[in-house]
Amino acid sequence: MPCMPVIQTESLNLYYGKHQALKDVRVAFRDREVTAVIGPSGCGKSTLLRSLNRMNDHLGATITGIVLFQGKNIYDPDTDLIELRKRVGMVFQRPNPFPFSVFSNVAMGPRMYGLPRGEIDARVERSLHASDLWDKVKDKLDSPALSLSLGEQQQLCIARVIATGPEVILFDEPCSALDPMTTLHIEELMRRLSGHFSVIVVTHNMQQAARASDTTVFILSGQIVEVGPTNTIFTRPSDKRTEDYISGRYG
Repeated sequence: MPCMPVIQTESLNLYYGKHQALKDVRVAFRDREVTAVIGPSGCGKSTLLRSLNRMNDHLGATITGIVLFQGKNIYDPDTDLIELRKRVGMVFQRPNPFPFSVFSNVAMGPRMYGLPRGEIDARVERSLHASDLWDKVKDKLDSPALSLSLGEQQQLCIARVIATGPEVILFDEPCSALDPMTTLHIEELMRRLSGHFSVIVVTHNMQQAARASDTTVFILSGQIVEVGPTNTIFTRPSDKRTEDYISGRYG
């Protein structure tokens, strides 16, 4: 039985001044899957990702078209951005823990939403388990988050997103600052998380997309070229431009 879309775009266009970064983007992201968005540098893949929880609003972008999340257009004027970003969380390129304790980093979201202390404690523990970090930090929850290794900091940032109770987690090249072994660990973690969340990951790493995703979206010059099962995209692409990119002829 096919997975239903959790987010889909219809005729999505985005401009930075006169530069059009996204052009008539129509794509559906399915629930409880890992979807990889690939393409050469500057093609619009991170711009597309940030459009899915309105992070481009801070950049003065002009946007037309529709982004439906659970059937509602997130660009409607009555959209609650705090609630949207709670439900569609984001993990960035470089780990960005706050200069607080490990516990406080993960507890920040639940505290903002007014949860009682007992529920905050339980949610912090659950989130650290889900990010595969609990065993490493359970005895040093009061330690500074910045004392963790780079990979552990990224896992902490994932736990921080999970603690808000999202339905979708967006990853913007989450392994670009990490070593190969830690990268594999984060990829395995994304696969496990897709059992509970919809995962959308922008990556420049072809091997990562092939290993970690169920579906791949190829974007070029702000336009969707091809979408399909990852195995098909990497072995039998239907568009010559996809084949050229996958094979390293450009990008």
